[in-house]
Amino acid sequence: MTTGTVKKVVSDRGFGFIAADDGKEYFFHRNGLTASLDFDRLSGGEKVEFEIEQSPKGPRAKNVQSA
Repeated sequence: MTTGTVKKVVSDRGFGFIAADDGKEYFFHRNGLTASLDFDRLSGGEKVEFEIEQSPKGPRAKNVQSA
């Protein structure tokens, strides 16, 4: 699992970005969150763990959960 911090949440569009501890930034969609996180209550600065998958638009976070 990769760790990082939620950088930005675009609640009205259902996605956001995570600043990973490896220095990269990853896109995530609300469908990529586990049950431990509620997208509607998610805010910037929260520590998370996630897996990385390849998508047509590049790498993105999946199985995002509280760290």
